[in-house]
Amino acid sequence: MNRSSGILMPIFSLPSPYGIGTLGKAAYDFADFLAEAGQHYWQMLPLGPTSYGDSPYQSFSTFAGNPYFIDPDLLVEDGLLTKREVKAYRWGDDPRHVDYGAVYNSRLKLLAKAKKRGWERDREEVTAFVAENARWLPDYALFMACKRHFGMRSWTEWEDEDIRLRRSPEVLEQYRTLLREDVELFTYIQYLFFRQWEALRTYLHERDIHVIGDLPIYVAMDSADVWAEPENFQLDDRCVPTEVSGVPPDYFSADGQLWGNPLYRWDRMQADGFGWWIRRIDGAGKLYDVIRIDHFRGFESYWAVPYGETTAKNGRWVKGPGMALVGVLTGWFPQLEFIAEDLGYPTPEVAQLLRDSGLPGMKVLEFAFDSRDTSSYLPHSYGENCICYTGTHDNSPLALWRQEADPADIAFAKEYLGLNDEEGFNRGIIRGGMSSVANPQAVYTDQSHKQVGKQSGKSDHHNTFAEYQNEHSRQSEFCRSHQKIHTQYPAAVPARLFDRYIHIVEEDKHQVHHDHPVIIPTNLHQFFGGVSQAEHPFARQYQRDCQQQRAAYCEKKGGVHRFFDIFIIGGAIKSGNKDSCSDGKACSHGCHRVV
Repeated sequence: MNRSSGILMPIFSLPSPYGIGTLGKAAYDFADFLAEAGQHYWQMLPLGPTSYGDSPYQSFSTFAGNPYFIDPDLLVEDGLLTKREVKAYRWGDDPRHVDYGAVYNSRLKLLAKAKKRGWERDREEVTAFVAENARWLPDYALFMACKRHFGMRSWTEWEDEDIRLRRSPEVLEQYRTLLREDVELFTYIQYLFFRQWEALRTYLHERDIHVIGDLPIYVAMDSADVWAEPENFQLDDRCVPTEVSGVPPDYFSADGQLWGNPLYRWDRMQADGFGWWIRRIDGAGKLYDVIRIDHFRGFESYWAVPYGETTAKNGRWVKGPGMALVGVLTGWFPQLEFIAEDLGYPTPEVAQLLRDSGLPGMKVLEFAFDSRDTSSYLPHSYGENCICYTGTHDNSPLALWRQEADPADIAFAKEYLGLNDEEGFNRGIIRGGMSSVANPQAVYTDQSHKQVGKQSGKSDHHNTFAEYQNEHSRQSEFCRSHQKIHTQYPAAVPARLFDRYIHIVEEDKHQVHHDHPVIIPTNLHQFFGGVSQAEHPFARQYQRDCQQQRAAYCEKKGGVHRFFDIFIIGGAIKSGNKDSCSDGKACSHGCHRVV
């Protein structure tokens, strides 16, 4: 991944007159905004059909697309619906929030009308689509048809044990015949979704924008994935889980987190070369260019909780597949790129797995400014192989975080980044992230670049196209200017934080990555957030201290000198002049020596 940046924007958060964001006009408008702003990545949350709780992390299928994202206007253009039919349904009363109940009651009815008009017309293309996705689509369509037949209850509660446990091919064929209309409906819905998705993805690629997608480590128990291939999961002979997923108790939760997903039978999966995971990544590759692996630490070891427990307290750590799996996935899919979600407090074993994998981890700026402790999320401590985020989908947007966080943390952020009213709090945070040495990119969440925020939630989306577009020009210019800075200068650390920086160096010299130059802002007020000239002497003293402490050094290799030190840009030293390295010899790398 080249050094660049992008925005995390869920599809469901796009503005839409149909109750939820879609793959229609607003998605194309956002693609144009990204291109005009000089961005190269659009990160999304999982695109699968949502199940209980309407969470994108609990999907009926790891392969399928969400029917809610199919755009009705595009179906009108395709002759599958009329405008009158589209307007006849209720999509919710609050344009800022998704009414999932209204969307659920209306969307499938509308798509059923499209299917009646298009099934015969598109038969040849649908047949080819089914053949291309034969490994998962027939099972998914039958699974969804059966769920409707049994009142949308979980498959573990279906009265007919024969279909619940998939007793024989004859039983499956019996239900395919019985529920033929619904099987065709859910097949056609997937055809429509992927046709609209492929058109949008092509549009993005034409603008040099790539899609980052989220891949939850676990799949939902109530999914076609578990129902169709129960042998890959830790289930008993009645398809009841033996242990389920979660995380142990910690500082934030005395009970831990009981997720409840079925765990994998890693031994069986490894025996067949991780075929299920290869198919899963292959499916994700039809949606995304870069895949963020959620809960990456679960590949090293995972928390297993006995089924039936009400908390995660009584779980145990179990060794995961490690590089045996990660190596297979990266080896099978060289055309894809991966991000490891390694947030939290990784053990040495998890950190080693991340290094062995070569995948970039994540750094979140909202986690960086804990005034009680030194954080590896502070921008000056980054190595190159990481992705810098302002926050994730689990965090508040910056404006709300500013209100909710400990005042001492906000004060530390202001001090560390030199935040000021002229630049703005949110933009200053983003500038700090984009000034780090994170090599692949910086990703900031939608609303992180807005000064006025509101409580975020998985149902929030923009009010109107006008509101969305009002910010368009200003945000584009902001993103372009920071992209230029982001490329020109590899890192920035305010001089006033050098005392803290020295303390970190003393505690752990390996924590600070001195094989990447760090720029100390001194005179570029608009960019760097207003560091005064009075701080120059301290910065120069710090440089001399670093040299004495071996925190900065000059490496000689073949007569070429590489000076890894603290650079002063602005003031008396002019950017671009070649100076000498710390040993006084000429340097061909354009390094600047503080004198």
